[in-house]
Amino acid sequence: MTKFEELGLQDTLLRAIQDMGFETPSEVQEKAIPILLNEETDIVALAQTGTGKTAAFGFPLIQKINAESRTTQGLILSPTRELCLQITNELKNYSKYENINVVAIYGGASITDQARQVKKGAQIVVATPGRMQDMINRRLVDITKIEYCVLDEADEMLNMGFYEDITSILSHTPDDKSTWLFSATMPREVSNIAKKFMHTPQEITVGSRNSGSDKVRHEFYAVSGRDRYLALKRLADANPDIFSVVFCRTKRDTQSVAEKLIEDGYNAAAIHGDLSQNQRDLVMKSFRTRQIQMLVATDVAARGIDVDNITHVINYQLPDEIETYTHRSGRTGRAGKDGVSMVIVTKSEMRKIKSIERKIQKKFEQKAIPTGIEICQVQLFHLANKIHNTEVNEQVDEYLPAIMEIFEDTSKEDLIKRMVSVEFNRFYNYYNNKRDLNQPKGNSEERSSRGASNDHSTRYFINVGEKDGYDWMRLKDFLKETLDLGRDDVYKVDVKESFSFFNTDNDKKEKVLAHFTDFKVDGRFVNVEESTNTGGGGGGGRRRRDGGGGRRRRDGGGNSGGGDRRRSRRSENSSSDGGRRRRSDRNDGGGFRGRSRRK
Repeated sequence: MTKFEELGLQDTLLRAIQDMGFETPSEVQEKAIPILLNEETDIVALAQTGTGKTAAFGFPLIQKINAESRTTQGLILSPTRELCLQITNELKNYSKYENINVVAIYGGASITDQARQVKKGAQIVVATPGRMQDMINRRLVDITKIEYCVLDEADEMLNMGFYEDITSILSHTPDDKSTWLFSATMPREVSNIAKKFMHTPQEITVGSRNSGSDKVRHEFYAVSGRDRYLALKRLADANPDIFSVVFCRTKRDTQSVAEKLIEDGYNAAAIHGDLSQNQRDLVMKSFRTRQIQMLVATDVAARGIDVDNITHVINYQLPDEIETYTHRSGRTGRAGKDGVSMVIVTKSEMRKIKSIERKIQKKFEQKAIPTGIEICQVQLFHLANKIHNTEVNEQVDEYLPAIMEIFEDTSKEDLIKRMVSVEFNRFYNYYNNKRDLNQPKGNSEERSSRGASNDHSTRYFINVGEKDGYDWMRLKDFLKETLDLGRDDVYKVDVKESFSFFNTDNDKKEKVLAHFTDFKVDGRFVNVEESTNTGGGGGGGRRRRDGGGGRRRRDGGGNSGGGDRRRSRRSENSSSDGGRRRRSDRNDGGGFRGRSRRK
């Protein structure tokens, strides 16, 4: 195995590396450092989060900086404030024996103070794209003489909508600089940046391109949409030492899940875009010190979270983009440790699992949600081991005679039973006789998931479908928001070309049908009717109170062009603003939702 001494690093860096306890370079460090030290070249390095990319570009950058000059020579762009500060602190540790000034520039802090620090002479600036663009516009920073530009977590920056900021920032830098691009995945937007601003870059790939880490095990659990939270609880209880990030798709779901977990006695907290920077800092501090055991997060809020020893990533809901799953799962299985990425899915989401498998080149293992008695067993042995391994506090000796007197008539076996029952009873009383949450495998269940009704739910027909720009997720979001329902209140969503089906519990039927009476979007009736269709197929057998969806679509005149116009707009957005497209698509629930809200 290569040692850091063999990579060509200077003595001051080797001393700092030794102080930090690093012994052997990671694969990306071993591949990148010699190239960056010995050549003036552009480079694209693809490696998963947590593989040591900061040191891979940080060591060569520090060695190449001229410490005698106070000119800004290196610029590092990173997606979030948290990652920006983390990179800055690491570079300061690397350069502890060098006279190099590293300054962090990010939003949520005084721009005047940051400009003052840069003016004092910052050879390296680490910045978020938004704040850097702001400082350039105000002429508070000069990057026209930089020699090295690093784009760290490039795919995350573009996925967050920073394409225009990045291209604008790079346009202010010299053409002859060296550009080092580090990314976990290589989506089209990252490739476009490389083609536009880099000159015949060398490429380094650790693992397969866009693949997941070999240290992460991928599992999925198939449940009914209504049982999603109950499944989360069981997965947490079945892993007593869990230290996890739980990912949700929306801020509302993130807050809701965190509040439920707290009510149920878990050490949990939410982190999302509605929190102030101070609130985010407090939450992250508590998570790093393990006062919080389960951090519930949106994808955007979780950008740049770099916490060691995360045991599990739980996908409470799958993301819109497959690349986002790669980043989620990359939060665990870091620094050579094993991790688990769990996905809670409904039957209608199973096709996404196959898509992710192809992208990350890893197989998912389908596992069963633990039963109540299995959880009780796990917790029992966990408690027994915890008692057995507890370090004895000698201060209890003075109380021991009185305690022994209490248990004078208790046998050893009975004493042990009573001790473990303290915790065991809590789980047994909760889980005793609780039903199985697992979705049965096989064709009968698959048919059920596509539209079979049961005694507790109502199946509906709605006259919008794929032609209107919907998939199952966008239609579900539209219904949830229009009807003001929870995410799990709408399920078994089945989208056809020009119409769709969905289910709610029976107690929601009156509300659903009443809301969609004479309901219009852009002058067109959106019609929802109770369906008698039990096969989830072509829509036959629904109860039609009027002309139904098909005739109204032709007569209303609002549908035939609506979907095409939306697709045209999305196509234009895709070509004009690159990375911003995904964020706008996520915020728009698809179809008519955005426009109905404006009306």
